[in-house]
Amino acid sequence: MINSLKIGNLTWRHLNNPTDEDFEFLKDRFHFHPLDIEDCKSVNQRPKIDIYDDYYFLILHFPNFDRQNKFVKIKEVKLFWGKDYIISLEKKPWGVSQLFNEYEERIQNEEDVNVKSSDILLYRILEKLMTESVYLLRKVGLDVELINRELLQEKQVKIIERISVTRKNLILINTIFKPQLRLFHLFEIGKITGFTEDVEYMEDYWGNILDYYQKVWDMTEDYEELIEGLSQTFDSMQTNKTNETMKILTLISSIILPLTFITGLYGMNVQLPFQDKAWAFYGILGFMAVVAVAFYIYFRHRKMM
Repeated sequence: MINSLKIGNLTWRHLNNPTDEDFEFLKDRFHFHPLDIEDCKSVNQRPKIDIYDDYYFLILHFPNFDRQNKFVKIKEVKLFWGKDYIISLEKKPWGVSQLFNEYEERIQNEEDVNVKSSDILLYRILEKLMTESVYLLRKVGLDVELINRELLQEKQVKIIERISVTRKNLILINTIFKPQLRLFHLFEIGKITGFTEDVEYMEDYWGNILDYYQKVWDMTEDYEELIEGLSQTFDSMQTNKTNETMKILTLISSIILPLTFITGLYGMNVQLPFQDKAWAFYGILGFMAVVAVAFYIYFRHRKMM
């Protein structure tokens, strides 16, 4: 379904889960390149911007949580950007749909949306999506902080799961934004001029979007370093706990070994000293107790326990 919004001389058309009929309309009405239409029909396309004489075609990726707010998934936004129009496509309603509904409500209430060109509208769309991305990344940062707080608690399985999920999310966010940094550098160097006559006026806007991307990139790298450090710390703690456990078991085995030798010796069917004495059983128990205490005192003295 194509939703249309008139903003002055500018038209914003937004498509949620577009159908083949919608694609035919775009092809016949605007004469977009057939390959761009094919890209719109496909999913998981790489981020890119195609430059034509009368329009630009953008495919952009942004992160979003799944329904359980646990794993990050990729949201794909496709945009046709012309002199007096913007056409946006989303598979499912998300950030662009929210902005479209907000502008529609403001226009119905006769409020000024302050959009004078398609360049400004594109900037507003990108700003909305980047704001959502920064908010998501901050939530991931809270997960990193929570892992840091729970690191010393006895919740090993839970911490391992949190570290794995957070690391996976950060890797995906990294792969989403890394290729798009190069894409938006094209705006900064002036290769993408847009349709506003005052190109220098738009440079600050494009620079702001690039700042968003750089901020997200820097935050992602910082969180990746933190989660890697926390993971190594957790692994070291677990290794230390394992070593301590093995140490205690070894010491116990060292104490029990001579006692096992004595009981094994007196369990043999041969003549042994004092075996006919009435006090032999209790005497052997006492001797074993002395040996055990002696080993314990020795280990404590050597600070091995």
